[in-house]
Amino acid sequence: QLEKGVDGLFDSFARLDSRISSVGQTAAKIGDHLQSAESQRETASQTIDLIKYLMEFNSTPGDLMELSPLFSDDSRVAEAASIAQKLRSFAEEDVGRHGVTSAVGSANASRGLEVAVANLQEYCNELENRLLSRFDTASQRRELSTMAECAKILSQFNRGTSAMQHYVATRPMFIDVEIMNTDIQVVLGDDGPQADSSSIAEGLSILYKEIADTVRKEATTIMAVFPSPNEVMSILVQRVLEQRVTAILDKLLIRPSLASLPPVEEGGLLHYLRVLSVAYDKTEELAKELQSIGCGDLDIEGLTESIYVSHKDEYTEFEHASLRQLYQSKMAELRAEAKQQSESTGSIGRAKGASLNTSPQQLISVTVVTEFVRWNEEAISRCTLLFSQPTTVAANVRSIFACLLDQVSQYLTVGLDGARESLNEAAAMRDRYVIGTSVSRRVAAAAASAAEAAAAAGESSFRSFMIAVQRCASSVAYLQQYFSNTISRLLLPVDGAHPSACEDMGSAVSVVEAAAHKGLLQCIDTVMCEVERLLSSEQKATDYRSPDDGAAPDHRPTNACIRIVAYLSRVLEVAFSALEGLNKQSFLTELGNRLHKGLLNHWQKFTFSPSGGLRLKRDITEYGEFVRSFNAPSIDEKFELLGIMANVFIVAPESLASLFEGTPSIRKDALRFIQLRDDYKTAKIASMLNSIMSE
Repeated sequence: QLEKGVDGLFDSFARLDSRISSVGQTAAKIGDHLQSAESQRETASQTIDLIKYLMEFNSTPGDLMELSPLFSDDSRVAEAASIAQKLRSFAEEDVGRHGVTSAVGSANASRGLEVAVANLQEYCNELENRLLSRFDTASQRRELSTMAECAKILSQFNRGTSAMQHYVATRPMFIDVEIMNTDIQVVLGDDGPQADSSSIAEGLSILYKEIADTVRKEATTIMAVFPSPNEVMSILVQRVLEQRVTAILDKLLIRPSLASLPPVEEGGLLHYLRVLSVAYDKTEELAKELQSIGCGDLDIEGLTESIYVSHKDEYTEFEHASLRQLYQSKMAELRAEAKQQSESTGSIGRAKGASLNTSPQQLISVTVVTEFVRWNEEAISRCTLLFSQPTTVAANVRSIFACLLDQVSQYLTVGLDGARESLNEAAAMRDRYVIGTSVSRRVAAAAASAAEAAAAAGESSFRSFMIAVQRCASSVAYLQQYFSNTISRLLLPVDGAHPSACEDMGSAVSVVEAAAHKGLLQCIDTVMCEVERLLSSEQKATDYRSPDDGAAPDHRPTNACIRIVAYLSRVLEVAFSALEGLNKQSFLTELGNRLHKGLLNHWQKFTFSPSGGLRLKRDITEYGEFVRSFNAPSIDEKFELLGIMANVFIVAPESLASLFEGTPSIRKDALRFIQLRDDYKTAKIASMLNSIMSE
């Protein structure tokens, strides 16, 4: 029975729990309904208030005196701003909708809401100004919490743009005239616009660091005050670059006139280009620093480029003009030095033929070419700094390098032509003192003395030209090294740029080589003229005949041979050191051929006895040993054949046939030389030769 009582008790508790649960669910539903009803009541109340406020704004155009206290209570500014924005949005939407759908049936309604729109606009403007004024006051007092409160409320007006722009515009760096004047003083110092680029670079570094520090401090305030700090930073950085930085650059980068170039003494065009380079470099550094501080979504790289776009558009033209100005100035300087040196020699120098002894330093200097390359290298560094697109870089680099090619080609060609002029003057001196045979002894002695002077002038001009050629070769090698080390890597990324530049360089070098080739041929003429003079003056008719006094034959080289070999050894010493490679090989080969031909023609003026033939062979051996230093196998072979051919004067007449059998290649020249034997007629060698030829 006790168990039955317990079971009944549990049943009662179960029913009670079920009842309580049912009552709870009912209460929850009632609560939901009540909450919903309260929410609807609040919404209805807010709607009634909004309609009431809208009616107030819709009353009289321009009358804001009868508005509810809410709209004039400074403690409820945030609420007033929120409500005003809601009313304005609703009214503008309604006016816009009715203005499109029905211009007649809703005319009255639209006109009424238009009054509300106008009044709300006026109120919002007034409220925004009040908030900005409060924001300014708080800003001056550094009350960040008040500033943040105002900024938050102002963010409801056009997303806070006016507040952000107002804050940035009122920064001291944008409105303080003293700061702006100090900026340019920091950059230029006491030198003003004539300050050198390194001083300007240092000044910009100092100024830009101060600007970056200022922006960094402002960023701290902006992060604490504004709901959208990134947008404010974007406006601030843009204003810094467009106003403060641009104001400095406008005073720094004054573009010269290409029609009237600034004097080189005042820096010339190069000064502008150097300032442009350092300003661009430092501004880029500043842009990167500002980006690291924060600049929102601002395209700071594009903005920085836009500041310099006008300068970059005309950069190549200015760079070319600057390189031309530098070249012209250098040439004027060298001409002035040459004139001064010429005047310092005076009449004494001219009497001694100073015009023929033009110093090669006046004509060609590797140092000058090095200076050309240094100008170009500096220009290329500016080009690669200002431009980054490979195609643009390659195009500009090629055009700048073309300026160097023109400079080097022109300078070396003019120098070689100047050196050739001294060769021409020496040739004119030789021609001036050619005399006939029927002259007095005194005239002949004077002519001989003049010929010696002409020979000395020729030798001096030969040396000068060889030194000029040597310096040309060094200059071209330096140019080619510069191309390989600096220019090539900038052109290779762009198809066709490198081969085109190689063609340009090849054309420039070929012009120099053509001028050098002309001079080298004149050098050979100069040498051969002196060889012919020595042969004419020193070679005696008795050199190749038997002594009349019965003395033993002289087997030493003739005096003419000794003098000529000594002359060639002396004059060609500079050629051996000045010329290299194919230039040296072709020059010595041509000289060897001319020497061989000249000697052949010369010896045909003499008759030879057997002892004279031996002496001739001694001369040929002497000449052959000298030309062996040419390292030209074809020349060595010709002089070896000359030695063999000299045997026609030594062997007995009946042995001549054996000479042709051994070396048939000398037959033609040997037949001419046989006629120079002193026994040609007495030994009846002519008939003997006829029988040889018939065989």
